[in-house]
Amino acid sequence: MFRVSMTLIVIALLAGCTSAPTPPTQTIQLPTASIEPTAGEPSAPTGSSAETPVTEPTAESPLSPSEYTIQEYPVPAGSHPHDVAPAADGSVWYTAQRSGELGRLDPATGETHHIPLGSGSAPHGVIAGPDGAAWITDSGLNAIVRVDSQTEAVQVFPLPAGSGYANLNTAVFDRDGVLWFTGQSGIYGRLDPSTGELQVFDAPRGRGPYGITATPDGVVYYASLAGSYVGRIDATTNDVSVLEPPTPGQGARRVWSDSRGRVWVSEWDAGQVGVYDPADGSWREWMLPGNGPRAYAVYVDEQDMVWLSDFGANALVRFDPALEQFTVYEIPSPNAQVRQILGRPGEVWGAESGTDKLIVIRTGSQ
Repeated sequence: MFRVSMTLIVIALLAGCTSAPTPPTQTIQLPTASIEPTAGEPSAPTGSSAETPVTEPTAESPLSPSEYTIQEYPVPAGSHPHDVAPAADGSVWYTAQRSGELGRLDPATGETHHIPLGSGSAPHGVIAGPDGAAWITDSGLNAIVRVDSQTEAVQVFPLPAGSGYANLNTAVFDRDGVLWFTGQSGIYGRLDPSTGELQVFDAPRGRGPYGITATPDGVVYYASLAGSYVGRIDATTNDVSVLEPPTPGQGARRVWSDSRGRVWVSEWDAGQVGVYDPADGSWREWMLPGNGPRAYAVYVDEQDMVWLSDFGANALVRFDPALEQFTVYEIPSPNAQVRQILGRPGEVWGAESGTDKLIVIRTGSQ
């Protein structure tokens, strides 16, 4: 087993202010190295058609491309950036959870500025919508918030009266332009931006709904951390079908669809990455490399490579499904705590909630 070694470190100081443009800090060019997954003990599937719960690697070829760059961008101290979302104009949105603001980074200069979201705000998730706006799940406001990308005007969609505190988490747009979202208190919901109608539903097994994704054909899935399942939402009835990963109590935290509609799952408690294939109802799982992995975020890039954040290794991890191999990229800053990953072609972005930084891996594929 090998880790990626650092061959070039270029350090530039960035001011922590938001007014003057500042250059980015650390740029690290890293050669890739193949890492074979450590297989876990297979366990009998529960409520699924899986036959091979945990899989051994089958290929040994090195990954490509052969070189990447990692760059970190400081954001204002105390921001505690939770989620990050690259925007169409090249900027990058991020939720400044502790300051109740939405941040916006210019990667070319390192300059940031913050947009207040309202008294009591504690934004968790952010995505760029089909309208170009930033859409936020705000657990402090108990509301969905929209920030216009041009005017930066803030629009708030409160949850219905009587729905209770949802502990809002993450959102995704389906193919019809409907925004679906989760709340860890035990709800999922939908917002139709064309009408402003917002509905909230009770999730199976109560507490836990966390990450959420939509497949290319428009089906929405979410992960339940406390419930240890993946839920598939029927957009017609708004009901949920519970899908059981093979490993019991795995702590499904986040989910992401690849181009084929397979749903990848970061299994926090099991330290694994799993995949559900709706074509045949099958599951497969792989243990992340190293000792004590903790798979938090998951994201699938434009090449169908699977990216995860590993709290145990303080690293971003790439998994090649074709080769069944991992590549580990150690994060330059200790205790980074990357809780969410998103990207655009050639770039994989994460929010370092533990260091008040954003991080990007540029793959050279753009």
